[in-house]
Amino acid sequence: MDAVERSPRILAVDDNEQNRALVAATVDAEGYEVILASNGEEGLRAFEQAAPDCVLLDVRMPGLDGFAVCERIRALPGGADVPIIFLTALRDVDTFDRALLVGADDFLTKPVRPTELVVRIQAALRLRRLSAELRDHYDLIRRQRDDLMRLQLQKEMLMSFVIHDLKNPVGAMDLLAQALVRDRALPEDARDTAAQIRGSARRLMRLIHNLLDLSKGEEGKLVPKRTNVNLRALVDVVRETFEAHARAMRVTLEADVEALDLVVDQDLFQRVLENLTENAIRHAPGRSAVRLSAAQLEREVEVRVTDRGPGIPVEMRERIFDRFVQLDASSDVASRSGRGLGLSFCKIAVEAHGGRIWVEDAAPGTMVCVRVPHES
Repeated sequence: MDAVERSPRILAVDDNEQNRALVAATVDAEGYEVILASNGEEGLRAFEQAAPDCVLLDVRMPGLDGFAVCERIRALPGGADVPIIFLTALRDVDTFDRALLVGADDFLTKPVRPTELVVRIQAALRLRRLSAELRDHYDLIRRQRDDLMRLQLQKEMLMSFVIHDLKNPVGAMDLLAQALVRDRALPEDARDTAAQIRGSARRLMRLIHNLLDLSKGEEGKLVPKRTNVNLRALVDVVRETFEAHARAMRVTLEADVEALDLVVDQDLFQRVLENLTENAIRHAPGRSAVRLSAAQLEREVEVRVTDRGPGIPVEMRERIFDRFVQLDASSDVASRSGRGLGLSFCKIAVEAHGGRIWVEDAAPGTMVCVRVPHES
């Protein structure tokens, strides 16, 4: 078999054995020949010996890092036009800019999805075969893509700074309001006002945590820290948290939950219930009830939060879990889905537990159902 007919040869350089195994399995499944190297020096020797058609390169490695390896490959015979794709857990503008500076063709952040890796390799191999005229057009598109990527990374960095800077003052507001609520020397109306301030501060803190966890979920980094949690005790905490808010809205909070022990991330699952309860209170009519209930199934537990407000049309019940979804602004459905990111967070958090979340008709009203695995 001559060089034209042979399978494309992919060199993967990564000091992590699990990462190398994932790349090897992904590349081999596509019929490519894979060459593995565990450090920069070994990768350079493999490049000179095997003349690969594409290089997958980790950034942080002992000895020669990925940037140095990329620069050296570009200086080797045949190394100027070989596609080099960086695979890195570093998701920041400086890393992205430096990768482009040393000659990278593409940039993927870990954890890498096998399907996306295959698509990027295929695109890199096709580009290598393009004519010079087509390559000029591609270079323009790639520069535009790189500009968009840099803008996205800058936006994520700014959001991270803003979110973390907000946590301290919001936490201080909550503590100060809590102190006022407990001060029996204050008039009752003053303590009620402090309780409302505390409720608003805690809602803002939930929004901050939701934003952080949504970012983690999109990067595959939202991993529940599971412990044994008593569901009834957790629901009691949620009811206590929203009791004052519910009274102000002339809504009654009801609960029908057994003392079930779940193995979940207590913080994540509590915030799921808080988001769903707050959302239900917001849309419940005055003098109606919001009900939290639970049922134990064979290997799952189903928790339901029900209100008697306007229902949600069947065709929109999936969309309300999307981020920044825009529905009919004149309908109550738009406010259910468009205010904040609570329902989007709930979906990501429940799915991180291996569960699912959906909406049913409460006839009248809306029932949001959460189902998570449970071994009795």
